[in-house]
Amino acid sequence: MTSSPQASRAQPSSADVWHSLLRADVELTPAFCSELNARMRSERLTFGNRVHCPFLRPFFLTTQDEQRVREVAEAIARLGERVVKQALADPQLLAQVALNPEEERLARINPRYPTSSTASRLDAFLLPDSLQFAEYNAESPAGLSYAEKLADVFDELPVMKRFAERYRVHKFALIKPILAAQLASYREWGGTASPPVIAIVDWREVPTWSEFEILQASFEREGVPTIVCDPRELVFDGEKLTAQGRRIDLLYRRVLINDIVARPAECDALVKAYAAGAVCVSNALTCKIPHKKAFFAVLTDERNSALFSGAERELIRRHIPWTRLLADTQTTRDGEAFGLLDYVRRRRNDFVLKPNDEYGGTGVTLGWETDDRAWDAALNKALAERNAAWVVQERIAVRREIFPMQTDSGVEMRDMLVDFAPYIFRGRMAGFLTRLSSTGLANVTSGGGQVPAFSVEPRD
Repeated sequence: MTSSPQASRAQPSSADVWHSLLRADVELTPAFCSELNARMRSERLTFGNRVHCPFLRPFFLTTQDEQRVREVAEAIARLGERVVKQALADPQLLAQVALNPEEERLARINPRYPTSSTASRLDAFLLPDSLQFAEYNAESPAGLSYAEKLADVFDELPVMKRFAERYRVHKFALIKPILAAQLASYREWGGTASPPVIAIVDWREVPTWSEFEILQASFEREGVPTIVCDPRELVFDGEKLTAQGRRIDLLYRRVLINDIVARPAECDALVKAYAAGAVCVSNALTCKIPHKKAFFAVLTDERNSALFSGAERELIRRHIPWTRLLADTQTTRDGEAFGLLDYVRRRRNDFVLKPNDEYGGTGVTLGWETDDRAWDAALNKALAERNAAWVVQERIAVRREIFPMQTDSGVEMRDMLVDFAPYIFRGRMAGFLTRLSSTGLANVTSGGGQVPAFSVEPRD
């Protein structure tokens, strides 16, 4: 007998089922939480001194949701690669992303292979009736090994075994796909070493160093020799790049271009070896073009409509929020011309103000969480900055869910914002970073937490 629509709507969600399986005398006890945290620490699932996940439930998405995210995310990544090529040939288009002179100089160095972003990540909000993206991390996204290892930890919990009796559960591999993508970029660059020596490069003091160690161990288990080093350890003799006494064939760049610009002497060997074609650098420094927040302004500006097909313009309309570089200038929307500054001043509740190039939520002002006076002050301060650009972006619908969270007083059910971020490796979606926050911003650096993502289907 088929169920009625009313009965179907009454079916518990996958999250409800998981919550019902948490036992008061087991999973909700301090002893269980302590054991779970110890397991995470043993797997290096820490950001500085904090464990990544104080929550007792993963994020669940349906296989249908997985597919619709895949289609849109991969399309946006393709647009990013296209904009890079077009912008390097068109100074007027390049100006729209507001690179500073040194960023442009670096972007114009020939990387000797065409793929700009070997690895990237989109920040998204997935709802039943909408899918919108807040920004594109086209440069050097962190967290992929944490996401996979965290999924492994949750996959081994007894509660997951009971949950899997009712749902088919799929977790996402990220470490092997990122290695395959790195090696593919190396071959595209023209590399012949088999296997190449990989160097994962970032500052030794960064709180994500433990992630590099996870990647190093995983890559070496796959037979690819890998070192983890600081940019200050790199030596370029005019022919080869070395660190720790070993020649480097492929540099998996986790040090940000912002730091390369800010600390040129310490990154001199990296940049010179890259310019000389002595090493494959992934991501290429051209990735800064779509990494800028103003990339979404390029996508949503009618001036650029000829760059995109009709289907792509519709995808942009549905999934990318209207974005502009902040300036006292004229712009258009749906064919209507108006003054941008006056437009966003009068629509504080509809806009967010962001630095064109920052991470961790730094400098972000949510118009709907401030008042008119503070909003005007934030706009005026951004306009007054001569050495940095800012963007205004239309507010998008966000997702919130209830998660059981460890607190000092025990496990509490908390209403959390869910930032759902698909990873894309050489144009193909591989998995997700899922961050939770009780505020309007979700990121690890500002105190948010992380949970693993699983796609699920009811077994019946």
